[in-house]
Amino acid sequence: MTTPADTPPATPHGTPDAPLLTVRGETTLEVDPEIARIGITVTARGRDRRTTLDDLTRRNATVLDLVKSYGDTVEHLATGAVSITPELTPRGRGERVRTYHGHTHVTAELTDFTALGELTTRLADLDLTRIDGPWWALRPTSPVHRQARRQAVHEAVQRAHEYADALGTTLAALIQLTDTGTQGPHPRAAFDRRAVRMSAATAEPDTTPEPLDLEPPRLRVQAEVSAQFTMVPPHL
Repeated sequence: MTTPADTPPATPHGTPDAPLLTVRGETTLEVDPEIARIGITVTARGRDRRTTLDDLTRRNATVLDLVKSYGDTVEHLATGAVSITPELTPRGRGERVRTYHGHTHVTAELTDFTALGELTTRLADLDLTRIDGPWWALRPTSPVHRQARRQAVHEAVQRAHEYADALGTTLAALIQLTDTGTQGPHPRAAFDRRAVRMSAATAEPDTTPEPLDLEPPRLRVQAEVSAQFTMVPPHL
């Protein structure tokens, strides 16, 4: 047995005295990104588990200290998964560990894209460190999202007025307004994966790498609504 609370709302229908008009409003904004996100993978390897873990801890601390040195430019910094995995010898009797592999994953979000280019090259210059990204985005609280939704609503109202005007009548009331889709910007990677030096022997310790020149792409933010109005009955 269903109760009134369980009964789905009835879909509005037009009548000759109150014709129903359904329109869609949509908008697309192109804006500059507000933040850039990079992923940093720190690796260590060795024959001894404890030595590998100590090495991983040291490398991870170096990465975190470097990122933190950029101060307020870094809006968010987080350490993700940490793993120490043994690699077994492929042959021989019994299972023996050949070497240990350690990994930590760090995510950083920056608001200064000039500093981002410098930080990226300095991170890539570290041993056994991989950089992924950057992925460009807007903040979840960005006013751009609200602006897109407002423009979509205005577009729906304007379109409804145009249809009513074409019939020689006017709108009477708003029956329903539905958000049918607000799409945020999809982060785009300027480079998918940057290979880094695996040995410090090839690096020049007294040379600071040139900052990577990163050109942020324009992001598209889309919003779409569906609106239903009643109209004053037109004289057809």
